[in-house]
Amino acid sequence: MRLKPTVPLDNLLSQDGLAYYYGPVFSTDEADRYFHRLLETIDWKNDEVFIFGKKIITKRKVGWYGDEGISYTYSRVTKKALPWTPELLELKAVAEEITGETYNSCLLNLYHNGEEGMGWHADDEKELKKDGAICSLSFGAPRKFIFKNKQTKNTLSILLEHGSLLLMKGPTQTNWQHRLPPVKSVTAPRINLTFRTIAEY
Repeated sequence: MRLKPTVPLDNLLSQDGLAYYYGPVFSTDEADRYFHRLLETIDWKNDEVFIFGKKIITKRKVGWYGDEGISYTYSRVTKKALPWTPELLELKAVAEEITGETYNSCLLNLYHNGEEGMGWHADDEKELKKDGAICSLSFGAPRKFIFKNKQTKNTLSILLEHGSLLLMKGPTQTNWQHRLPPVKSVTAPRINLTFRTIAEY
């Protein structure tokens, strides 16, 4: 049975953006089921990124899914969206119902353990809808997620729990960066889905 938020949420960010953490929006059993189905059904590939002009193959794996014809370029690599799977369509419907937004694509990340993370970045690629909503669903090991204001350098940390939902919208990507720091004590895997809207395709 899916859990639903029952009270209005406070904006996590002190200024220059909008971010709302709903906590777990699925029961543990349902979150477990989605975690294992995503592990089995997503076409996971090692990600390719360019750092200081050098091509790096990450241990972290990714999947890129969406409406027909959608592509997405980040770190100088262009990905063509694969067709939605049944589970992704179910999760997309949940994300749209809870957030009141619509999405046409989803980037998935598989972190095999806490040694795999993500450095400081903003989801501000030119293809993305300007100030559009990004809905993040997390399954598996809880992990710390950190925001940093680009101007003030102020930071904010939250713990993304199993089955939880985080919504970022408005000027958040313009004014804030975020990261998933490595944590060696975490030995279990985590899957993160970020539903988003590609405007140019």
